[in-house]
Amino acid sequence: MNTAKAQLHLVHGGSYTQREAAIAASLSRLPATLHNVVILEGLPDGQDILLPGDNLHISRIAPGCFCCIGNLSLRVTLNRALRQKPAHIFLGVASDAHLDQLTLTLQEPAYANLLEISSQSRL
Repeated sequence: MNTAKAQLHLVHGGSYTQREAAIAASLSRLPATLHNVVILEGLPDGQDILLPGDNLHISRIAPGCFCCIGNLSLRVTLNRALRQKPAHIFLGVASDAHLDQLTLTLQEPAYANLLEISSQSRL
């Protein structure tokens, strides 16, 4: 049984396309054999850069501040992602207005044993 924590990478700011491109660049530096998850907030503004595959699961969440809408959509999506035991989770967030609150949510006991925030990138 895999008990390693998923490495969480927060990518915030910029446009949807910029966040998706930054995540794609990061994924290209990881071994293709790792199972990874991408959660993107917002709606694509063009052709998708990332496409799901055997080792890449992609979820797209409608835009809206996660903490202001009670974190429900994020929690449901993140909980589903964590059941897949990914090596890395990339979370693309549109606004960094409440990034501190989002970070606190991700450090709550419910997630502390399952993931580790390993990087934050502001675009």
